[in-house]
Amino acid sequence: MSVITISRGTFSGGKMLAESLAAKLRYRCIDRDTIVAKAVTPNVSQEMLKDALEKPPSFLQRYKHNKYVYIALIQAALAEEVRAGKVVYHGNAGHLLLPGGTPVLRIRIIAPLEFRVKMAMEQVNLNRDGAISYIKKVDHDRQKWTQYLYGVDWNSPSLYDMVINLEYLGIDQACEILGHVVKERCFEYGANCQAAMNDFALASRVKATLALHPKTEPLEAEVQARSGQVSIKGRLTNLGQYQEVERIAKAVPGVVALDLGGLE
Repeated sequence: MSVITISRGTFSGGKMLAESLAAKLRYRCIDRDTIVAKAVTPNVSQEMLKDALEKPPSFLQRYKHNKYVYIALIQAALAEEVRAGKVVYHGNAGHLLLPGGTPVLRIRIIAPLEFRVKMAMEQVNLNRDGAISYIKKVDHDRQKWTQYLYGVDWNSPSLYDMVINLEYLGIDQACEILGHVVKERCFEYGANCQAAMNDFALASRVKATLALHPKTEPLEAEVQARSGQVSIKGRLTNLGQYQEVERIAKAVPGVVALDLGGLE
C-alpha cells in the first residue's frame, strides 16, 4: 500500500487519471475539496481555505499570518486522511504538504494545450479563446501560489518521481504504467514508514491546534513528533505563552511527552 499524489495543470486529465487509478488499485481517491471540508473549523470556513488555495499570492501577502494558519489546517487534514495509505490524492501541492522520506509516489500529469482546451470547452462551456485564457490564468496563479508558499517551481521535474504526458498515452495506458510501479512495491509502506506517517500526522495535529488557539496562534511553531514525543520550536511573544503551549499541546490526543527546549 502507498500514497499517490497527482499534480496537474487545469484540464490536464489528472482528475480522470486519479479516479481510474484508484479504482484499479482499490484505493480511496480524495481531492482538494475533501481535505478543505475536513480542515474547516468554527473560525475558518471552506471559503477562507479555498481562497488560500486558489487565489494568487497577493491575497495571502495581505494577511501573512493567515497563510500559516490555513496551511497548518490543510496539512493536518491531509496527513490524517492519507496516513493509513492506499489513497490517491489529486489537488494543490499534495506532494509538498507531505514529508519527504515516506512512501509517497509523486506524479505529475502534463498534456498538450489542444487536449486541455478541448476538455475546458466541453466541461465549462467556453469557446476556444475563453478556454485558452482560463487555462493560462489558472496555471499562472497556481505557479505563483506554489512559488510563494514553498519557493519552488511546480513544473520542475525534480519535484516528482514520474512525469506522464497524456499527448499519446490514454488514461487506461497511464493507469497500467502507474499500477505496475505500485505493484513493484517501490513505494510500499513498511513498519518504519507507517510510524513516520503517524508521527507526521501527530505533529501536524499539534501545529494546527496551536495555530487555532488565540493564546498560541502568533507563535508559528515548528513541530516534530516521534512515537508520541513532541518537540516544539518557536519564538514566544510573551512570558505566559510557554505555559499555554505546554497546556494546549499536552491536550492533543497522542501526545505522550513534550520537549519545549526550542521555545525562545
